[in-house]
Amino acid sequence: MKKQKVNIKTLYGTFVATLEPEPDMGGYMVTVPKQPDVISWGKTLSHAKLMAKEAIECSVEGDVIIAAEKKGTIVIRKQKLFA
Repeated sequence: MKKQKVNIKTLYGTFVATLEPEPDMGGYMVTVPKQPDVISWGKTLSHAKLMAKEAIECSVEGDVIIAAEKKGTIVIRKQKLFA
């Protein structure tokens, strides 16, 4: 199989994702052009689509939180990490 474009239905609309075989690990790598931070992987086509849906929703939710913080609607407390 070569690269394949599929529609992924999410809580936030439908996104076009690109699935391509992953030769090293097997399965399929997923990217989403409209959400460039989304890169995922799945063992099978159906698993890759599910992982893409979850990654897209997480990305959109993150974008909303970041926009709300910039607008001053919410404040995100920064935590210190202890080494």
